[in-house]
Amino acid sequence: MPDASHPATTTSPTVTVIGLGPMGQAMASAYLDRGYRVTLWNRTASRADALVERGATLAATPEQALRDSDLTVLSLTHFDAMYDILEPFKEAVAGRTLVNLSSDTPEKARAGARWITELGGTHLTGGVLCPPPLIGTPDASTFYSGPREAYDTHRAALEVITGKTDYRGEDPGLAALMYQLNMAIFWPSMIAYWQAVALAGAHGLTAAEIAPYASENFAGMGHFIDFYAPRIDADNHEGDVDRSSMGLASMDHVVHTVADAGVDTAFPEAVRDIFRRVVEAGHGSDSFSRAVELMKKG
Repeated sequence: MPDASHPATTTSPTVTVIGLGPMGQAMASAYLDRGYRVTLWNRTASRADALVERGATLAATPEQALRDSDLTVLSLTHFDAMYDILEPFKEAVAGRTLVNLSSDTPEKARAGARWITELGGTHLTGGVLCPPPLIGTPDASTFYSGPREAYDTHRAALEVITGKTDYRGEDPGLAALMYQLNMAIFWPSMIAYWQAVALAGAHGLTAAEIAPYASENFAGMGHFIDFYAPRIDADNHEGDVDRSSMGLASMDHVVHTVADAGVDTAFPEAVRDIFRRVVEAGHGSDSFSRAVELMKKG
């Protein structure tokens, strides 16, 4: 049931949520908690059952879902899904604001925004930086970009699902870019952790046993980021603190340790290859931040 401190009435704010994966369900639940009148649509209608029991309305079609609210939140796998769902009902887009929180590239976000605009609607791109359990809490944050007026108009509604909103500008691709920058860090970091768990397991250690050390390692990354960022911006890759040749030797030891344990070596070998390319390019005595320049050249 909706929060008693925010009773749903005919004057309650409205919102539509299209896409009821774990993230969409968490968002719809957060709106119900805050007393919003929530309309839902999802290809698999049964995913709405628990939310309907709490007072949400399940629309029969995407058209009905769009027409029920001025604000529609899209929580889909990618932008192509938006076209698949809305194309047959595109007349209903006019006059409405669609907040697309689906993950995709900056260019796909720009193209999607143009499509919505040409249909007479308003498009805001969003990039959510939290897992579903944190939706609706102060610890959740989201990048947004697109028309400033639309962001300001709907900011209170956007802050229901993510307490912290970071508006990046009018370009609809900027929120998608900032999101993908974070994913470029998050996924490889977690794969590195899974690699460590696999290696630990091969030596009889559990994930729980190494968890405190992994957390300490991740927490310490902020120091390195703060140290290297201004040096990189100043094109300073001098090897006064570290050297790429040292990094190559260290990663070689990691690869051999993993191989000796009978664990998959694909990930550490890929990292070692970055160091190798930097060294072979003649930068072995430079900082391993020189890898940034190598990556810029594709």
